[in-house]
Amino acid sequence: MKTKQERIFSSKTLTYFLQLAETMNYTQAAQLLGITQPALTQQIKKLERTVGAPLFYSVGKKLHLSDAGQTMLKSTHEIYEILNQTTDEIQQTTSATVGKINIGLLSSIEDSAFIAFIAHYYQLNPEVEVTLRMMTRHEIWESLENNQIDLAIMNLPDETIKNWKPYASKKIIDEQLLFLHHDDALANRKRIHFKDTLAEPWATYPDDYFLGQLLREAYKNQMVDFPHVVAHFTTPYQLTQFVNLSGVNTALPTSFVRARADQIKAYAIAFDPAIRFEISFVYRKEKADIPRISNFFQTFDDYLKEKDYLSRVSENRVKLDK
Repeated sequence: MKTKQERIFSSKTLTYFLQLAETMNYTQAAQLLGITQPALTQQIKKLERTVGAPLFYSVGKKLHLSDAGQTMLKSTHEIYEILNQTTDEIQQTTSATVGKINIGLLSSIEDSAFIAFIAHYYQLNPEVEVTLRMMTRHEIWESLENNQIDLAIMNLPDETIKNWKPYASKKIIDEQLLFLHHDDALANRKRIHFKDTLAEPWATYPDDYFLGQLLREAYKNQMVDFPHVVAHFTTPYQLTQFVNLSGVNTALPTSFVRARADQIKAYAIAFDPAIRFEISFVYRKEKADIPRISNFFQTFDDYLKEKDYLSRVSENRVKLDK
């Protein structure tokens, strides 16, 4: 028979509780967990019976954490923190040239430079197994918190994350979005004002994606109506295909435009003022003390000292296409 502690602190139980506490929506949480809503409700009720108090309550259709729920959330985060620190402390005693490195790459970031670097890193460290996963922002933060990935490659600043205390970042490059269009009259311009980008419809990222939010905020700050959007896609490659086929406008990161210049059938111009952000490594602070992670960072820095990131993007896209 399971003890009370085993019933409360099973990995599945805590995962279900954390997901519901984050979304505050049974339907959305169940979808993200890949289970049915009744199954999630049953698990939460079992947890509430075990701790002897309701963890959530509703006001109308809105879900809230009870006082007991707040205590459980705090304790759950502390449990994960202890487990993550323990794992990191063990790994800090391991070799710099043996082991595994798990990386989450934001799906909207051009991957060619990172694939080429991992190939270069393999030549130097053949006994380190590197895994690169394409992920959404939500998947990245969940995986970082649960210690399922060591490093994330993502866009910053990310305003959706409130608790940065356990994390550190390492900038890879300063990026900016470019306006892509098909107007021959604008072909020779180097910069374009926001109000001049509205003549034709757009395709862009979903509103809840980082670059989608960044674009909307930029237009809002310039007090310009957001363009009329006819389609949304989650990756720059999908946007490129749609723009080539439909003739609509979009905005894409400089690194992607440099990497895929031969595939993009549109003109690219910088916004005025520029829409800037960073591509960075994000990781739990303790990860930097793990020898193979420290070695990975140093090798990456040396790699970019030979040629900068945009040059690597351009040359490696060509190599990968051959």
